[in-house]
Amino acid sequence: MAEAPSPKETSDDKGVLARFVESAGFRNTITALILINAAILGVLTYPLPEEIATALQLADMAIIGVFVVEIALKLAVQRFRFFKSGWNWFDFTVVLLSLIPDAGAFTVLRALRVLRLFRLFSVIPEMRSVVEALAKAIPGMGAIMLVLGVIFYVAAVMGAKLFSGSHPEFFADLGGSAFTLFQVMTLESWSMSVARPVIEQHPYAWIFFVGFIVLTSFAVLNLFIAVIVDSMQSKHFDAETERQAEAHDEREHLMDEVKALRTEIAELKSLISDQREGESRIASKREDRSE
Repeated sequence: MAEAPSPKETSDDKGVLARFVESAGFRNTITALILINAAILGVLTYPLPEEIATALQLADMAIIGVFVVEIALKLAVQRFRFFKSGWNWFDFTVVLLSLIPDAGAFTVLRALRVLRLFRLFSVIPEMRSVVEALAKAIPGMGAIMLVLGVIFYVAAVMGAKLFSGSHPEFFADLGGSAFTLFQVMTLESWSMSVARPVIEQHPYAWIFFVGFIVLTSFAVLNLFIAVIVDSMQSKHFDAETERQAEAHDEREHLMDEVKALRTEIAELKSLISDQREGESRIASKREDRSE
């Protein structure tokens, strides 16, 4: 009967597996497969010969299999710690969506498979930092969205009241007016397509459009940029502070080792000195006896 593996052997196996999963080579391989898979999904949107399409679909299935094995390995190494990371949940969900069949009621959901490309956010540290900074900026962006929403609502109601009679194609009701003002806010053909036709019949309408653009495009939207930049800087400062703390800990550890080494050297010198004194005494005693 075969003997069960000892706890030490099991721990060593997990250590080897953990080093493999966390190695740069493993991470780079997964990154390359994500890029290849994204390219395959893009090519499959074109009409292709049946043989090529079948080969690409088989390659796609093989890559999905590798992703499943990757998640399984991470689960084996991290166990319950795996589900404490939001990025692990993201990877798990994206891979799970990749297993949805192409037929039946799930046909529409197969378009979600391209979400695998988002896994680059979790495997590339630089992209992960950007996403984390954007997530950190969401609370501040939410407040700005409320301000923008109030401005939009007021302007949409005003536009519908002022211009619905002469230009119902732009300001017929609240929804149409809001959509027109969204086009104006993006500065997409707003002058020739919207503003000038309205100003021809309402000469003072330029005050409405200019004021709306100044408030939204030049003021409120720039606040979004300010919040995101502030979040990115905060993320950078946090990372720099963490690096400085790690460097400080390393210096403290090095100083402790230097102090311990000095203590050992002093003890060794004392021991050598005592040994020499003992040898000197023994030599002097021998000389006294010989005399």
